[in-house]
Amino acid sequence: MKIYGLKTCDTCRKAAKALPGADLVDIRAEPLAEDTLRAAHETFGDALVNTRSTTWRGLPEAERAAPPLDLLRRHPALMKRPLIDAGGTLYLGWGKDVQAALAG
Repeated sequence: MKIYGLKTCDTCRKAAKALPGADLVDIRAEPLAEDTLRAAHETFGDALVNTRSTTWRGLPEAERAAPPLDLLRRHPALMKRPLIDAGGTLYLGWGKDVQAALAG
């Protein structure tokens, strides 16, 4: 199981702690593989972009209009976190629904 996020993100660290044996991959140091990025976008659509982040608020309006995949390639911290790959099934965020699905 892989958890894609940021090592400095509290939510990502909570997910990593709750899922022993999962690898936390810092997407700033090791960007998402293209196939993983595309699969995540196909699964979650524009919800993959965190429009509530400080990174988003710092972007000029013209750049915000770019396609989501281009934005995430240029600014990995814009991805909603964590993105969890559990044997090919993708989960986004660390809400109660994701926690329940991965707890068993």
